[in-house]
Amino acid sequence: MSAIRRTSPVLTIGKYAALAFYLIFALFPLYWLVKISITPDRLTFSEGTALWPSEATLANFRSVIFQSDFLAYFGNSLIVSLGTAAATTLIAAGAGYAFSRFNFGGKRLIIALMLVTQMFPLLMIIAPIYKIVAAMGLLNSLTSLIVVYTAFNVPFATFLMQSFFDGIPKDLEEAAMMDGCTRFQALRKVIFPLTLPGLGATLGFVFTAAWSELLFALMLISRNETMTFPVGLLTFVSKFSVDWGQMMAAGILALIPSCLFFIFIQRYLVQGLTSGAVKG
Repeated sequence: MSAIRRTSPVLTIGKYAALAFYLIFALFPLYWLVKISITPDRLTFSEGTALWPSEATLANFRSVIFQSDFLAYFGNSLIVSLGTAAATTLIAAGAGYAFSRFNFGGKRLIIALMLVTQMFPLLMIIAPIYKIVAAMGLLNSLTSLIVVYTAFNVPFATFLMQSFFDGIPKDLEEAAMMDGCTRFQALRKVIFPLTLPGLGATLGFVFTAAWSELLFALMLISRNETMTFPVGLLTFVSKFSVDWGQMMAAGILALIPSCLFFIFIQRYLVQGLTSGAVKG
């Protein structure tokens, strides 16, 4: 016991040092993003290696907000991300519940096929996806992105939701149905509140994936009015130069929805999965 007490301060210091190193490593790109965004254009390269610019300005943020189409790109990405997150989570919750609670013919085959869809590189299937979307007349529309993003996120989200449903004892549903509830009522009143952490995790994952996706948005959208934020960032790149200040400012503004979204759902992410059942 004495040996453990003698080494515990060292272990504590080591843990905090490792945590501090990780935080610095993870947050340094964000810090550099802020640094460049407030650096005047004339100092971008002359003070490129300085930890902080000798002069700060908000001109890049004003240019991005008032002199570019950033707000339109921002709104398009918000529509696509929220639509994708809602549709994917709804579908994945139903599929995950079915895989967790029912045995039916072809179940293993369906699961295997869903896994196979995750094995193909996106570059290999972008051409067929483009042909299908073009044949449906959905090119240059936000609907096409919502449909494609939902299709690609449903498999992983389904397995994620299935794992949460598997962690909820079936006895809870059976007890509710013995008390007179239908299966749907048991699902709504008993199971749904316990899956809020899973729903929150799925919403967060899908929203982030849709918000930052570039490849499909670049291939399926060519009109300026329907561009999403990742594609809109390319407008700050010209043939002979890159407007680093405005690009970094736009990047910082693009972090706001993700941060607010995770602040909203974080309480569901930290809840115990079956805490409600234990307390109730």
